Amino acid sequence: MAKPVVDIFIPCFVDQLYPETGLNMVKVLERVGCEVRYNANQTCCGQPAYNAGFLDESCQVAHKFLDDFSAEGSDYIVSPSASCVGMVRNAYTDMFVTTSKFINYRNMERKVFEFTEFLVDVLLIDTVPGARLDGTITYHDSCSALRECGIKEAPRRLLQNVTGLQLLEMPDTDTCCGFGGTFAVKFESISVAMAEQKVENALSTGANYIVSTDTSCLMHLDGYIQRNNKPIKTMHIADVLASGW
Repeated sequence: MAKPVVDIFIPCFVDQLYPETGLNMVKVLERVGCEVRYNANQTCCGQPAYNAGFLDESCQVAHKFLDDFSAEGSDYIVSPSASCVGMVRNAYTDMFVTTSKFINYRNMERKVFEFTEFLVDVLLIDTVPGARLDGTITYHDSCSALRECGIKEAPRRLLQNVTGLQLLEMPDTDTCCGFGGTFAVKFESISVAMAEQKVENALSTGANYIVSTDTSCLMHLDGYIQRNNKPIKTMHIADVLASGW
């Protein structure tokens, strides 16, 4: 049986700040039998410009994304970021619907998946062989994963099958962490207060780690944790699944 051919899309945060997360996603995908490809021409999905109201600029980036990921031969496009996947699935529809590239976009969009939903819903895998992390974790539902992509059970199923790991649900796990891209800059005090609430809810479980699908949320929370010397760490789910082997 032929291996699924997967093009990976690496978000800006992962590329610039957490490259090990991208490498760990590749490690897991190859572990479960995928052939992984990386197009070095890829850049951003355009979300920062889109959220800031620069629609023309974000459309230009979206067209480049479509060109970069429309090549024949790949079965799927997978990203370790529900935020970017949500952008491609939702905002891109409005950008391309009145253009000659709409059919190309729809063909490409059907292949785009967030990392955990790809494992569970497409490959039908809920256990990564060899994954082990001794400790307790609590899971943060990012807004993009939960509300834009409908991802809730897939990451939990994967985490529950990591040897040595105990999953503890925090209160209000589906409440925003306060990042929101430029929101954290424009409304700093509100953003910090939301991060404080999220971290305190995580600490109330006694967990060692906060885990999520999105490095943007984790970066925001980790900033609050480090500034305030809180006894908890953050970890992307790709890094969890790549641990122990």
